[in-house]
Amino acid sequence: MTVAGSDSGGGAGVQADLKTFSALGVYGTSAMTCLTAQNPSRVAGIFAVPTEFVTQQIVTICEGFPVQAAKTGMLYSAEIIRAVAQADISQGIPILVVDPVMVAASGARLLQADAIEAMRNDLLPQARVLTPNLHEAEILCGHSISNVEELRSAAREIGDAFDVACVAKGGNLGGDEVYDILYDEGEETVFTGPRIHVRQSHGAGCSFSAALTAFLAKGYWMNDAVEQAKRYVSNALEHAMAAGDHHPLHFFWNCAAAGE
Repeated sequence: MTVAGSDSGGGAGVQADLKTFSALGVYGTSAMTCLTAQNPSRVAGIFAVPTEFVTQQIVTICEGFPVQAAKTGMLYSAEIIRAVAQADISQGIPILVVDPVMVAASGARLLQADAIEAMRNDLLPQARVLTPNLHEAEILCGHSISNVEELRSAAREIGDAFDVACVAKGGNLGGDEVYDILYDEGEETVFTGPRIHVRQSHGAGCSFSAALTAFLAKGYWMNDAVEQAKRYVSNALEHAMAAGDHHPLHFFWNCAAAGE
């Protein structure tokens, strides 16, 4: 299940999550937290779903399906965060992946300023794994991150602070190699790969956390799930599609590669 905002442009949010779930062979369900008017260049408007209805969506999904894993994306407000955290507890969802979405690639704020503490106190400690990008990791740590060593330290700081696994993503560090750091139960794994030079990466973070959720739902160990999720997103970026002026991820690159 994805608990996130809708992206009317189809490249991120719930739309990206459901496409990723389908591409990886798991059945996806969704609980909408916000509606947005957006495309890869800008977010023109945000309409928050009433918290009672967010809760009703999650409860109804869990009544009808054996949810093996859930992920969160754009939650927007402290009220929605607390509702999602309570629903996660009440429904006993086995695995929770939290993508702490705070700012869109276009620069638009996707989390209200007063919601950060609610995320820290109510939601993050319930997660199995967090997937912050560089800027989100800086907010969670409270200091800047400018190199790989600082990214490694941040993954450890965040993991220890909330007693969760943390995948600190280093795509924004620059350089020809991309470093992602997994810290889990006191152990660190460094994932590296060549930088894929693309015109747009809108939705890559959503897709990564959705892919990680899918592989964890399938029973993969954390290290293997991270590696497979990273590989999936890298290929989706490499096979990006032309759609007007934009080049969104090709979520079904694996089907196209097989000639299906």
